[in-house]
Amino acid sequence: MSRSPSFSVRTEVSPSVDSESLQRWVVAFCAIRFDLEQGQLVEECYPQGCLSNNEELEIAYSSFPDSVSQHQNRSSIHDCIFFFRIRRILKKSLDEKGVADSSNASKFLYGYVFNRQRHDERLKRGGEQKSVVILSYNPYSSVFRPLLQIVGPLFFDIGKKALEHIAAYVSKWPAPVPGKVMDLPIGNASLKVNLPPALSLPVESGVFCEEVASSVAPFVPNNQPFPQGLFHDSDLFGSFRGILLQLWVLWELLLIGEPVLIIAPTPPQCCEAVASLVSLVAPLLCSVDFRPYFTIHDPIFARLNSIQEGEAFPPMILGVTNLFFLKALRNIPHIVSVGSPPPNSNRLSLTSRSSAGRVSGRPEGLGFQQLSLKKFSPSNFLSAVRLRRDGPLCLMTEHKEAIWSTYSAATKPDTSILNRLIDAGLSPRVEESMSVVNNEILRRHFLELTTNFLAPFSPYFRISTPSEGSSPYVDPPSLPSFNADEFLASLAARGPGKFMLKRMRSNWLDLYSRFLNGPNFMPWFKRRRAVAEQEQDRLWRQARIKTDIQQLMSRLSELEIVDSFNVIERLLLREIQTMIKPKGKLFGTLEIVPSAESLQQSGKSGLDSIATCQKLKVDLQAVFHVLSKDMQQLMLSNPERASLLQGNPESPKLPGRPLIQIAVVSSTSPR
Repeated sequence: MSRSPSFSVRTEVSPSVDSESLQRWVVAFCAIRFDLEQGQLVEECYPQGCLSNNEELEIAYSSFPDSVSQHQNRSSIHDCIFFFRIRRILKKSLDEKGVADSSNASKFLYGYVFNRQRHDERLKRGGEQKSVVILSYNPYSSVFRPLLQIVGPLFFDIGKKALEHIAAYVSKWPAPVPGKVMDLPIGNASLKVNLPPALSLPVESGVFCEEVASSVAPFVPNNQPFPQGLFHDSDLFGSFRGILLQLWVLWELLLIGEPVLIIAPTPPQCCEAVASLVSLVAPLLCSVDFRPYFTIHDPIFARLNSIQEGEAFPPMILGVTNLFFLKALRNIPHIVSVGSPPPNSNRLSLTSRSSAGRVSGRPEGLGFQQLSLKKFSPSNFLSAVRLRRDGPLCLMTEHKEAIWSTYSAATKPDTSILNRLIDAGLSPRVEESMSVVNNEILRRHFLELTTNFLAPFSPYFRISTPSEGSSPYVDPPSLPSFNADEFLASLAARGPGKFMLKRMRSNWLDLYSRFLNGPNFMPWFKRRRAVAEQEQDRLWRQARIKTDIQQLMSRLSELEIVDSFNVIERLLLREIQTMIKPKGKLFGTLEIVPSAESLQQSGKSGLDSIATCQKLKVDLQAVFHVLSKDMQQLMLSNPERASLLQGNPESPKLPGRPLIQIAVVSSTSPR
């Protein structure tokens, strides 16, 4: 059973829930019961009415383990935690012009499940099971796993009141800050969690460029805290312990977006393996569709099942426990089997672990011999040949940790990393602590590997700043343009760098070509370009704020002064447009009044925009006064320009609009 932190609530107090604040973290809390006659039923959903009947049904089907993964102990309570990911179709919203916005037509919904199976011979069919589910658009497993350990047992103690009280606490949490350590109070307890950096979050999560820019630190020294990516808390070592030598193959498969089917005996094991695989390519943004716990009831299953021989399988990572998928998805090119069956399971296990027959007095390196990675013997060779000959269908009779793939990897396994891993022996307590050490060793290596693999693309994110003495009142130069063929030709000539070259085989260029054509490259490249452009724009804005306009004008000719005036005017108009926040739909004024929430989300960008706007207004008026009288009259002949030049420098006026007041609303001000 899962142990929950010490926690208590005052059930006699009616909780107060801020629905809007709750949505920042959680979509809904659900309690689902497996009914012997009607199947899965959603008993409770909080807030009520937030899910359609079809959504409730899909969530219910994904919230219970398959029968093959259940324990057979008939007098016990078994708790497990896992999570799933499904696509939720949203109602199309209308933009300002009344056109349907298809960018948010669907979102991935994460379901974090606390499942309890209670076996009792006195009950019909010998037992019952229920699940408590937290639904969220955020892949914050570091938050929702410990939260499940609280809300799960609490629900089975006090019922639906648990969902309402936990929702009230969550609604009082501050907004998520990607890449930061947050203390989240929950009753008399507190969750101290590390949120994944914005760079690793899916594009649909709506993170700001500034948040992404702050998380682009590629690699840190050994004495620094590890830079965490998506699912940084997953047990990478424990998930793939039986096939550690294949981690480099799996890294490449995810890098280029190949479809992978991961089979494990239980939902927690397959979820952990999928999450670990996704985390393997940090700091790369993973754009492959991954399903930590996939069932035949998922709407996409029908399409996957209809894929014919020779048709391309979509780039997906599917975690399953039902062996039926071995036949239903027989066209998927890469299959990975991980984990070990639970005690008394009806699935046999032939997995040999290094700690199975030896009690070690002290931790030692796993090495090749213990992991059966390099030791050759005729029996091992015949077993490998038999495994490849039988294919993954051999899992129907006995469980094995193995990988079936014809992919030829370009990266060589780093044996020095494997030799540094620690074997914990048989002690569960030592096993857990040693897994933490092993996970950090593996993550650091693959972080460095991925960072160096992406290093050849760095020239396309190189930004420029105004040179000393030059005018910053010009448009910054564009970032270098990218052409895939030219990039590959240049890379073939200069090589991928010493770090990668000594770790890769002769077909390394093919890996880059596959990466460019895969689903991960363009979303990552576009996001990095956007971050670079935003950072370059910030540096140029900063240079304009620091520029002494009077001193600059003294060095310019009259023609250059006129050009500077036009540029400053254009920059000011652009800055004002980005800061406008309509108050009401048709009436009222337009004010630059950033809300407390928007300022919290965008950090210093809101205040920087106000400062930039004020400085540009001052500079525009200063340049105007330097112009000749005739030129001033010519400038004022334009009504829109004249309106910009009127009033005090702190109150810029948008042409054709009411006066725009620059102000900041505090968090206690009415909205």
